[in-house]
This record gives sequence, C-alpha cells and structure tokens, in this order.
Amino acid sequence: MASIPVDEHTTIDQLTADPYPIYRRMRAESPVTRVESVRRILLTKAAETKYVKDTPAIFSSDDPNTPMEPAFQAHTLMRKDGPEHLRERMAMAKAYSPKVINSDWGPLYRQIVSEYLDRLPKDEVVDLYAELCAPVAARILAHILGVPEASDEEMIRWSQRLIDGAGNFGWRPEPFARSDEANAEMNVLFDSLQARHRAEPNPSAFSIMINADDPIPMSQVYANIKIAIGGGINEPRDALATIVYGLLTNPDQFEEVKRQQCWDLAFEEGVRWVAPIQASSRLVLEDVEIRGIEIPKGETVMTIQASANRDEELYEDGENYNVFRKKTPHQAFGSGPHHCQGMHVSRLTVGAIMLPMLFERFPNMTLPDPDAVKWHGFGFRGPLSMPVRLS
Repeated sequence: MASIPVDEHTTIDQLTADPYPIYRRMRAESPVTRVESVRRILLTKAAETKYVKDTPAIFSSDDPNTPMEPAFQAHTLMRKDGPEHLRERMAMAKAYSPKVINSDWGPLYRQIVSEYLDRLPKDEVVDLYAELCAPVAARILAHILGVPEASDEEMIRWSQRLIDGAGNFGWRPEPFARSDEANAEMNVLFDSLQARHRAEPNPSAFSIMINADDPIPMSQVYANIKIAIGGGINEPRDALATIVYGLLTNPDQFEEVKRQQCWDLAFEEGVRWVAPIQASSRLVLEDVEIRGIEIPKGETVMTIQASANRDEELYEDGENYNVFRKKTPHQAFGSGPHHCQGMHVSRLTVGAIMLPMLFERFPNMTLPDPDAVKWHGFGFRGPLSMPVRLS
C-alpha cells in the first residue's frame, strides 16, 4: 500500500477563498491527501466520502481534535456515535419530522416569509442576503427551536460565531473568544425559557426535549439547541442565496423553472453546486485502506462533500449550476447516522415556500453585477452578500 500524499502548500485561507479549483485538482491527482494546514486527511471523491459517513464502526464522529467542542462548550451529539448519539438525536427528532413541520409550522413559515417580503422595496437594489435570506432563516429557526424571544440579529450573530468556531481548524484564539461570548448569551436566554416551556408544552424542540418522559440532561438540551442554531441558519440562508445566484446568472434556466414551477429541482441543484456544509471530520478507529493508501488507526479524515458533489464520475459539468441535469443523489445533507436532521426543514422552507413566494413577488428580479457577490468559507460556505434589483 502507498503512503499518504502530503500537501504542505494549500492554506486554510485559500480553501476559504475558493476551494473548488483545489478540490478539482485533488480529485484528479490525489483524492486522498494530508493537508498540513488543516491537520487532516482530505477525501475528495464521492465514493469515499459516502463510505466514511456510512461506516461509523470504522470512522467515528468522536474526533478529539475537532474545534467543535470549544466552539460549543460541549461534547455535542455531532461528535458522538451509537446509542449515545441516537438518544440525543431522537430527543428532538419529533420537532423536525416532516409531519410536524408541515402541519404545525408550515402556515407560520409562510406568514413569516410574507411579512419579510412585505418589507422589501420594489425597483431598488437590495442586499437579499442581509434583508431576507438571513433574517427569515433566523426567525423560522427561532420558532421551531422554541426561542422566539431571541432577535434575528442575535440568532444570526450566534450562528455565525458558532460555525466560525466549529470551523476554526487553524485553532486561532479569536474565533473561540467570540463563540465563548455567544455561548454565554445563549445560556442566559435558555435559562429564562425553561419555566415557560414546562408550563406550556408545545411542538418546539426545546419544549419537546425538556418535557420528555426520559429527558436528556439539561446541558445536552442546551448543546442540541446550539447545534441547531449553528447549522440551522447558515444552511437555509446560504442555500437560498446560492439558488438565487444560480438562477439569475442562468436566465434560460430561470425562465424554465418559473414556467414549470420546479422549485424543488432548483433547490436540490443549489445545495449540490455549493454545499452549505462543505466538510466533516471523522476519527479512524482501525487501520484501513482507501484507494490503495493506508490510513492508520488514530488519524483524522475529512470528508469533503463540497468536492463529492462535483465528482466527475457522477456529474457531467458539475462545476456549473444546471437545474435540469440528470438527476443524481448528492451529499449536501450527508449520509449515515449523522445525516442532517434539518433536511426536511430546509426543503420545505427554502424549496417549497421561500423560492416560489420570492419569485412570485419579484418575477423579474435581476443581478446587476454578479462579480459583486463574494463567496466565503471552508467548513461552511455561501455568499456574503446578494445585491439584486427587485421588480
């Protein structure tokens, strides 16, 4: 077996600015590569990323070298396996079930989207990312989690600080200092909400967890809510902005999507093209061979679903946004026991509600300057702004 190729040149800043050319080169030249700056072995082909996610007996989520634990000040369910992971995951599973989302939350989601759309001016250039994508995602999530007392600004700030900390693979002190501040603010709010949720049980995640017949410890209730805040804003926020960009820079597709009303296809292609959650770490529990390369027990591999979603073996012209490409499963929501619990929420809120309502209100929206849209992120990725003209 061959030894692990080592990349000493690729920096985290390069991966943050634009990882896709790097991943394309890795897929072609060295799909299994140790990247020194990230301190992990990157896996960039779809077959391997899925194999790792689907094989927790060999690839554990309990990575002791992850920045997630200091970022969330907890050993979260994202870093647990087996019965321990399942118990915490199932503690709030009911709040994320398709039935509850549609019956209990669907009408509220539509009301929220309508109210935020009403605030947008017509025939002006507006940063859709700041004015709609982020605040709507924050407001919807605040309700489903049971923390509607948190403002949009607080939810957005907490989410960004948590994911910046969780993605701090360079272990720089500043992101952890900011995530510490966010944790302290969230703890104060959560402490104040316990009495209300006990007195008035409801279908929110917070209420479901603390009123369960066999509740998980309160520290893990808090950790679960924080995990959901960390991932539950950036995923729908970045997915919506990405899809808007993809449609407005491909006007022929945009017109056909409106004609067919196939917003679900536009959604799936958007999260394939730029996966909001780009990478995940796993601890190797036993010596294993991947593509003829020996990976020793104790190493940490990183599945790059951002790269897997553009793998040439699965996707023709995968670097481009194409709503009408041959339907092929993607890995934007992961796979295996840790697949994204918010998948149904994202598909409903973005694909079935936000996209059609947005373009029904502004069917002639344009993107005046595509080059003004700046993309950012290694562990989590999306545009930092989306200046569109609403009409």
